[in-house]
Amino acid sequence: MHRYPAVLRASAVLVAAMVAASGCASDTPSAQSTTSALPKPPITVGFLNPSGGPVPQPGTDTGVKAALSYLNGEFGGVNGHPIEVVWCDTDTTPERAQSCANTFVEKKVVAVMDGYNLSSSAALPALTAAQIPLVGMIPFDSVTGAKAENRVFFAAPQASFLIGALQAFKAEGKNSVTLALVDTPSSHQTIDGLLPVLAKALGISAKGIYFSATSPNFTAVASTIAQDNPDVGGLVAAPSEAVCTSLVKALRQLQYKGEIFTAACTDYIKGAPTQAAGGALYSSNWLPTAARYAPAEVQRDLTLAQKYISAVSGGTAGYYAFGEFALFVNFAKAMSAATDADLTGAGVLKTLKALKDFPSFLGPNITCGSATSPNCTTQLLLFVVQPDGSTKPVTDTWITPIPQALGAIPGAV
Repeated sequence: MHRYPAVLRASAVLVAAMVAASGCASDTPSAQSTTSALPKPPITVGFLNPSGGPVPQPGTDTGVKAALSYLNGEFGGVNGHPIEVVWCDTDTTPERAQSCANTFVEKKVVAVMDGYNLSSSAALPALTAAQIPLVGMIPFDSVTGAKAENRVFFAAPQASFLIGALQAFKAEGKNSVTLALVDTPSSHQTIDGLLPVLAKALGISAKGIYFSATSPNFTAVASTIAQDNPDVGGLVAAPSEAVCTSLVKALRQLQYKGEIFTAACTDYIKGAPTQAAGGALYSSNWLPTAARYAPAEVQRDLTLAQKYISAVSGGTAGYYAFGEFALFVNFAKAMSAATDADLTGAGVLKTLKALKDFPSFLGPNITCGSATSPNCTTQLLLFVVQPDGSTKPVTDTWITPIPQALGAIPGAV
């Protein structure tokens, strides 16, 4: 077992790529459900759908549609109540998130489901005033992730993924990393502030580099990584699957022999199969490509999710589809233990905050209700891509980032 020195306190906040967006999504959200013969009135929730702007999250809408089909059909709803969704498209701008929040308040939803939005914090004032909780998997908006008030996130905080990955690389004997992130002001908090502190604490040589949000040159990024020749090179976070595929291909063309780290990307395994082997990626949940290595109950859940996700016409499978499917299933299972009287915003928040050792869908057992963090776990999985395209966990159990490191990040614990 490796031991790590305590991490110096830092005010840096781990954030995903955030860029200013232009344009606006549809101003008229629509309600969707797959109802149904279920006997009781629907439970209406909002969905912040990150479909527009420069950093969309393709597949989240696929996961929601698939989950509705399962939950309002085979699952039987929440104690006989079908789930109805009010959709609102976002584009990474705070203004759009605020507009969606106002609509959700008007529609009297009992919760708002977050689709990995980069500006979800802009929706919080209106939702909190109306006692409508924000529920998600990972808070991609660092402001949202910094506090526990009126929000619940079933997966780990963003900080866990960088810390856990570095921790696992060190345990494998890898002592140098060069990682890239899109060049935005918030990204500098990660690369310039957090990464050096974590690297020093873990005894790893770490370098951060940037690429343009509007005109990225991945040949140049790959060249910088290959020139350093670190044990691990790749991405802190990726704004799209195409970014991962481009970088992996460029690195292999430059004969880079180290481990390529692709954040949460999965599509590049199919997009660049010959170059993907040996690459590493992290995840908040089990992935279909890792099914052969998963426990039997997880294999059954993966088969279930794949069945419904693949049935969505024109849908996009991948990490975000499975994550959003898991979000809705976790919500429905948790609320199925509540009474009809708790099917209000306040009741939903109380029920979710009270979850203890709850077996999350495709994820670890979680306990919610921290006074300082909205997240119900800090655990993650790190996978290595095998020659046959499968992804194998690097550890036999979920990775738990060292608490001293997480303690440096507001809201992480």
